[in-house]
Amino acid sequence: MDRSENRQIARDSLFVMADLRVAGLDGEHRIKMRNLSAGGMMGEGSVRVLRGAAVSVNIRNIGWTDGTIAWVQDNRFGIAFRDEIDPAVARMPVREAAPEVPLARRPAAPVAVPGPLRKI
Repeated sequence: MDRSENRQIARDSLFVMADLRVAGLDGEHRIKMRNLSAGGMMGEGSVRVLRGAAVSVNIRNIGWTDGTIAWVQDNRFGIAFRDEIDPAVARMPVREAAPEVPLARRPAAPVAVPGPLRKI
């Protein structure tokens, strides 16, 4: 895929904060996620990154996603994800901490203990 084909990939414009880890730099850096597609994103922030650097970005509702810096221009940069994601999930309202019991399953109702079992 050449550069002109990359521009045809559907992407969602959004403004969401995210955390970025850069190989070779200590700690996490707060960045603005400007747009997002299944294969990558554009970020903006004061962290200095170099093209080709390995990174990991914490995308809301998705979690930490590994990628590589594809381009850098001033304080903006592109990240190509190692594995595709579903960008619609990042647009959903932020999920709260997981409940004790998964939402798909209800606790079993108490079972009345019958008398002794009969033999067949």
